[in-house]
Amino acid sequence: MADITRFRFISHLRANPTTHVRHLRNGKLSHDGAGQAFWFRALNSSLSEVPIDDREQPLLFHGRTIDFQDVTVQATVTYRVIDPALASTRLDFGIDPDTGVWRSTPLEQLGGLMTELAQQTALDVLARMNLTEALSEGMASLRQTMSTGLREDQRLTGLGIGVEDVRVVAVRAEREVEKALQTPTREMVQQAADKATYERRAMAVERERSIAENELQNQIELARREEQLVTQRGQNERQRATEAAAAGRIETEAAASRKRALSEAEADAKRVIGAAEAAAEKALLEAYAELDQAKILAMAIKQGALPEIGTLNLTPDLITPLLTRLTSGNQA
Repeated sequence: MADITRFRFISHLRANPTTHVRHLRNGKLSHDGAGQAFWFRALNSSLSEVPIDDREQPLLFHGRTIDFQDVTVQATVTYRVIDPALASTRLDFGIDPDTGVWRSTPLEQLGGLMTELAQQTALDVLARMNLTEALSEGMASLRQTMSTGLREDQRLTGLGIGVEDVRVVAVRAEREVEKALQTPTREMVQQAADKATYERRAMAVERERSIAENELQNQIELARREEQLVTQRGQNERQRATEAAAAGRIETEAAASRKRALSEAEADAKRVIGAAEAAAEKALLEAYAELDQAKILAMAIKQGALPEIGTLNLTPDLITPLLTRLTSGNQA
């Protein structure tokens, strides 16, 4: 919107660089261009302000396909005024000389016209497509057709309007229909997910089976090695027992041999000692045999061979012979 400053009978206008201002004084063109700044009198001036920047017009409308299905189209049209002089003569862009506000709503009129033209072009395209084509290929077809149709439309070119770009954001069916159309794809995705789940489970079962087989093989191998170990230990024990028995037998035989040799030696020694003692006894007895009884008795008394005498009873029968011997001995 242009800035207008009023000074009693004269006013000053300053426009933005993105607006084209036309000033007619008494019906004659006085100022024409973007970013104008000038003095004017409100009583004899007619002012028009045309925006020349890019404008976007959002579109949302419903259409029907060849199979009688309702679809919703959401799009955006970017346009601008390429001929402000022509646009100011076809649409009312006049502004109040006191406030600078548009006297009417030219942009709303232009937006309504743009919407109707774009909608008409899009409906013609949708009417030749079924629902599946509209949902799958409709965006590209609508964008191309609407862009071409709006650029070549005589009403827009006659208003000095140029279409810069057309963007189709979405083409949607009704909620129930869209959900029904999504069902096969969802089922396929679910089937693929189930298949992947089953394959993953089968793979997990196969891996578990492989692990179980490996564990069983390990257990069998361990049992076989344990059997070998037990057998080897038995063989070692038997060999150890055999060697111990042989060693014990050898040790026993050696001990028996030692005992036998010792016994033989002791027997020989005893025989020698016995023979010597027998010889000594014999010689002693032979010596004693030559002695008389009295000498033997005396020697026995001397050697203490007689038992201890506690009480001695001397009878005349014993003393008489002794005295006789003693007497005879003294006389001799």
